[in-house]
Amino acid sequence: MSIEKEDFKSYIKNFKFKELFNELGWDTVRKKFPIKVNDQVFELDAVAEKRDFLIMQCSPQNSGKMPDAYGRKKIDREITKQYFEHLLIFVDSEHSKQIWQLSIREPNKPIVVRETTYHVHQAPELLFQKLRDLFFTIDEEDKIGLVDVKQRVTESFNINTERVTKQFYDRFKKEHTVFLNFIEGIEENVDKDWYGSLMLNRLMFIYFIQKKGFLDDNKDYLKHKLKTIQQKRGKNQFYSFYKDFLLVLFHKGLGAPEHNDELIKDIGRIPYLNGGLFDVHQIEKQYRNINIKDDAFERVFDFFDQYEWHLDTRITATGRDINPDVIGYIFEKYINDRAAMGAYYTREDITEYISKNTIIPFLFDEVKKKVANAFQKDSSLWKLLKDNPDRYIYESVRKGTERDLPDEIAEGLDTSKPNLLDRRKAWNKLAPPEFALPTEIWREVFERRKRYFEIKEKIENGEIKEINDFITYNLDIRQFAQDAVQEYEGSDFINAFYMAITKISVLDPTCGSGAFLFAALNILEPLYQTCIDRMKIFVEEDDLKGGKKFEQFRKVLQEIKNHPNEKYYIFKSIILNNLYGVDIMHEAVEIAKLRLFLKLVATVDIDYSKPNLGLEPLPDLDFNLRAGNTLVGFTSLKDVENVVEGMDKIFNKNFVNNIKEQAEYVKMAYQRFRDASIENDPTLREAKLLLAEKLDKLNKELDIYQARLYDKYIDVKRNREKFIEWKKSHQPFHWFAEFYEIIQEHGGFDVIIGNPPYVEYRKVQKKYRIIDFKTLNSGNLYSFILERNQYFLHKRSKHSMIIPHSAFCTDRMESLINIFHNKQLWISTYDIRPSKLFNGVDQRLAIFIEECASGYNKIFATKYIRWNEELRNMLFQNLTFVINENIIYKNAIPKNGYKQISHIYDLIKKNNQLSNILVGQVLIYYHNAPRYWIRALNYIPYFYSDKYGMSISSHIKSLGTSCEEDALILTAILNSSLYYIWFLVFSNSRDFTLREIERYTFDPRKLNKILRIKLLKLSKELMNDYAKNCSRKHTYYKASGTVIYDEFYPKKSKNIIDEIDKVLAQHYGFTEEELDFIINYDIKYRMGDEL
Repeated sequence: MSIEKEDFKSYIKNFKFKELFNELGWDTVRKKFPIKVNDQVFELDAVAEKRDFLIMQCSPQNSGKMPDAYGRKKIDREITKQYFEHLLIFVDSEHSKQIWQLSIREPNKPIVVRETTYHVHQAPELLFQKLRDLFFTIDEEDKIGLVDVKQRVTESFNINTERVTKQFYDRFKKEHTVFLNFIEGIEENVDKDWYGSLMLNRLMFIYFIQKKGFLDDNKDYLKHKLKTIQQKRGKNQFYSFYKDFLLVLFHKGLGAPEHNDELIKDIGRIPYLNGGLFDVHQIEKQYRNINIKDDAFERVFDFFDQYEWHLDTRITATGRDINPDVIGYIFEKYINDRAAMGAYYTREDITEYISKNTIIPFLFDEVKKKVANAFQKDSSLWKLLKDNPDRYIYESVRKGTERDLPDEIAEGLDTSKPNLLDRRKAWNKLAPPEFALPTEIWREVFERRKRYFEIKEKIENGEIKEINDFITYNLDIRQFAQDAVQEYEGSDFINAFYMAITKISVLDPTCGSGAFLFAALNILEPLYQTCIDRMKIFVEEDDLKGGKKFEQFRKVLQEIKNHPNEKYYIFKSIILNNLYGVDIMHEAVEIAKLRLFLKLVATVDIDYSKPNLGLEPLPDLDFNLRAGNTLVGFTSLKDVENVVEGMDKIFNKNFVNNIKEQAEYVKMAYQRFRDASIENDPTLREAKLLLAEKLDKLNKELDIYQARLYDKYIDVKRNREKFIEWKKSHQPFHWFAEFYEIIQEHGGFDVIIGNPPYVEYRKVQKKYRIIDFKTLNSGNLYSFILERNQYFLHKRSKHSMIIPHSAFCTDRMESLINIFHNKQLWISTYDIRPSKLFNGVDQRLAIFIEECASGYNKIFATKYIRWNEELRNMLFQNLTFVINENIIYKNAIPKNGYKQISHIYDLIKKNNQLSNILVGQVLIYYHNAPRYWIRALNYIPYFYSDKYGMSISSHIKSLGTSCEEDALILTAILNSSLYYIWFLVFSNSRDFTLREIERYTFDPRKLNKILRIKLLKLSKELMNDYAKNCSRKHTYYKASGTVIYDEFYPKKSKNIIDEIDKVLAQHYGFTEEELDFIINYDIKYRMGDEL
């Protein structure tokens, strides 16, 4: 609902809040909250309520005054215990002043408390403007309404975003190809591709800013100028739109600080943007006669005009909305499709999870070094956690925990009573929504509830007292960081936190279009903002006492005042000081820059009365985001010394000293460039040229030695063509030169995050080679990236990436697993059925978080996670880590996400390995690619193909034992749920190999006679049941023609398999609770509709 602006003004001015929110469609509510602050009790009256979001009015003190900042914080903390999101309106007795304190969760951010002060002599629009889009909305008819505070992202919006992304992407690919045909004057196809992408990037950037009014106050600026040029000079005659207008707009308009009257007459009033996007590009320098016909731009503009271009991420549902996030996805997909790079677009839930669990722990570690007392066990920092545990336990984890379990379910809680399996039969039923998350059965509800109460108890007992505990127990680390900065009383804490934020360096070494850099930006921004807000409060309170303290805070605040826009200043500071990226594709780096530029421009409101239309020049990101091959190049000065010494036999000290000297020059030039960037210094262009010159000179010398490492015959003087060819194919990137200060002086980056390419090395060997990698025999680029990252990490760094989960459980990856020895790790692993992390890609994945400071081996792991798509938005909130204390398994980090697994493993390992009995001529057969069931048989399953006739399927493998009884026992074991758990915990969960069979521990000789008879009988029954339930399938393959085979359905034989597990439980000595765990492991996914 919405109301007229005049009514809005009247309600606000007259303090009629109940009437205001009632007319806006909120529910009337009668609640009172007396809250004591020091010796004063404040009465809070509920004004309105909607979906558990409460609005309250706070009456003044007896003196007629509002509570001070400390008092308002305390009131907010008390209300938060019942309503995490709420609005408090503080009023004075004279009705001259209001303070609106809004505690609200913006999309993809923690709950932040924001205060807005309104005086009655002001226009109420000021209040509206400050809370617009956060709380208030305005419709096309200029009526005021409210944001749907609890359901900001709607189903229709998500659906339309996916639809528009696909439509735009499909059309973009086509238009990009057509656009290339219009480009003249570039011979090399690679360069033409690159330039085509650059031009479309520039045009899309302009489309965004023209729709916001930045270009001569004309929202159809480009199309209008195209028509003007054509009318003035004739279509495609003499000069083209490209040469006569666009290049002028780019290089002399958007890319130049000074605009004379003649230029303004031609291009209108436009801002100087800087940023490097509109500089003369290296392709434009290389090819002097480029031209693009007008027809190309007519076609592109017609395509772009079919969509609505927004710089913000507003929630609309037209199905035609393009915002910078959509562009990021489109270009990531375009680049990866075109280059077959083996990289995948990483959704925001993944990038946020990885970023927050590396960046925030690093910041806290840095602050702890400066303000150790804040981290003492009984400090107010940990009191925040103890006073309100539910605030930091995710809502999806808490779901239904306030309700008592139904009697039918509660009957299975007591594990000391007999018949546990029978009492828990109801646990496999679907649980109702008041208790459960989507698709949860009661068994899952029980596990989640149990975890909730255990974690809450640990918090209340003060057992969670390290920032890494937030990773281990999967708590809301963003909310805690936000509250710590917002609530901790000491100014030294705020100062230390701000210093840590301004200095943290975050790298994505394969950054693509910047998904992880954006996630880092979104993590840092609210913390930056809150630090600044706290500084303001400290200074304001000190000013009342004479204003002599907080010199550092005053310096920061004054620096911000020198900039026209605080939000812009914060984003610019993060982008310049904290974010770094490298990618082998030039186009990817340019798109990452484009997206960051759009993020900055989105914070600015156009104002033609201000210099440069109210926009600060964009920062130049050419030295933060770099193009090059992460895997080729020198990593450090020590690396250079070793190479030169090895090549020249006699150590060439002069050369190394020369490199050091040049690197120092680069460092000084970079510092000058960065200072000029932050301060918008007019010498910025000069500083950039100097830095580029120094860096180019250093890189050229390093390239010569790097090339000789690859081939001693590559000599820049004697065989220049071969050297140039090598440089073009290998794209060397010398890390210590490009990021000298970070790597050489600070020891490396503070945080390294990302999603490296999953590409077999053999596929790129024709393009480039890599040398001297310990992980070379692993044969995949992602493992090389992880090894390379180790050179850029210092002792306090945090490191996290998403990679194929086979990295932690296959013999091939032994060299990679060894790299993580003596590290603290958190590893979560993800299946591809029924849902997958990367849509459309069958990649079983793992996310690891590495703590470099530990110096000892400590590993926390989840189970092998399966989920339904309805749970995707809660997936990462419900991760459960378990420490690996006793399980040792060569070349596998166990996926032991349940505490029961460690004890079960202890009991199993007391037996001999199965490898001892896998000798003989009596064969059993098994399918080598299980999913939910192991299919082991004591007979050859039927298989026929036109190509080979009657034969054994290539998916069927065999094992030999010494006798028929051993074969039957082995068949029973392999089909058991117990063995299935073993397979999931240790294997890559896709390929059923001899390794996992041989290492399983079971000795048939130790099986007592009664259990042996039972197991043999059950094995025979199972084989008969498999045969009875199987169906003969017919299919056709191009390579082998008609294929006929038997399909088996083990879940139809689950009752027999359960009996086998009961026999094994007796043999190993499992408890009834452990047997219940084994029989029902992953039961929902294994049984499916037949549960």
